[in-house]
Amino acid sequence: MAQNGSLEEFLAVAVDAAKRAGEIIRKGFHETKHVVHKGQVDLVTETDKACEDLIFNHLTQHFPSHKFIGEETAAATGEFELTDEPTWIVDPVDGTTNFVHGFPSVCVSIGLTIGKIPTVGVVYDPIIDELFTGIDGKGAFLNGKPIKVSSQSELVKSLLGTEVGTTRDNLTVEATTRRINNLLFKVRSLRMCGSCALDLCWVACGRLELFYLIGFGGPWDVAGGAVIVKEAGGVLFDPSGSEFDITSQRVAATNPHLKEAFIEALQLSE
Repeated sequence: MAQNGSLEEFLAVAVDAAKRAGEIIRKGFHETKHVVHKGQVDLVTETDKACEDLIFNHLTQHFPSHKFIGEETAAATGEFELTDEPTWIVDPVDGTTNFVHGFPSVCVSIGLTIGKIPTVGVVYDPIIDELFTGIDGKGAFLNGKPIKVSSQSELVKSLLGTEVGTTRDNLTVEATTRRINNLLFKVRSLRMCGSCALDLCWVACGRLELFYLIGFGGPWDVAGGAVIVKEAGGVLFDPSGSEFDITSQRVAATNPHLKEAFIEALQLSE
């Protein structure tokens, strides 16, 4: 299944790339940031670009035949194509707004898809030195120790994660806040950490029971976390209840016990 190398080898190289990029993020975290607006509230820094270049070079050097989709490259050209080829999908700094503000929820996300299926995932938070990893069929880990999703089966005892996203037109903001207003009556509380990749990993290790996001940037936000959630015993799906599609900019994640109740709650909150 894996071309020119084992999945373990792919993971080891991705971890190495994530750790090196994490070093750049950690150094830059306490320094003055040079910020450019990508959109109304979407930011990009020199660190994003430096990390993406580093990761691209590191992966290309080891796996020259693999394809590469990076957030900054894709954002610059406005296009990407996901094929069945082994493809590295990278968000060099997920949580750029947090990074700019010195808010400590920032990570590097690296995912490998083979046949469009997320197969290897690495999410590294360099600020608190947490490394989440997963390989299809081989389990999910936090700093080398196995992780599992929460076993909670009641929505009312569940912690929900989501993000407001970067779009600020009236319709989007109203739909977003209406959804949150409705869900707040059904869950214990709400968290927005500012990083989709970390939200997914926090579901995987049981810090959050529920997570959904509608209208995020692209597959680089979810490619790493998707494998980690699945391997921790969690389920990924479209917030409507249909199959999860890595290119759809829509994701929901939870444990298997809460899936049906969460889908129902999401539908009623529309």
